[in-house]
Amino acid sequence: QVQLVESGGGLVQAGGSLRLSCVVSGSIFSINAMGWYRQAPGKQRELVALTISGGGTNYADSVKGRFAISRDYAKNTVYLQMNGLKPEDTAAYYCNARIKTLASDLSRDYWGQGTQVTVSS
Repeated sequence: QVQLVESGGGLVQAGGSLRLSCVVSGSIFSINAMGWYRQAPGKQRELVALTISGGGTNYADSVKGRFAISRDYAKNTVYLQMNGLKPEDTAAYYCNARIKTLASDLSRDYWGQGTQVTVSS
């Protein structure tokens, strides 16, 4: 069994900063990639930032230069540092990890429960 637990969301004024954390636990053999997605009311879930084992990263154009994703391999934790927040960043943020467990030969995606980020103008 695998669990992803997010923390760090909240209410912040425009221009402010937040740092999201996501800890992965369970019967993990390997984690191929970790990332953050977000979903605003009435919109589809979208990729915010992704980090791939080995060091590659990818960001949505809307957050480039403002957000930074990082990963602590020893702690199975991924972070999202969000600076210069804008009202349009308001959404539920979900942690995602592509994981191969001890019980399977295949990797699959796992999701956290989501953490709300609200940016006031």
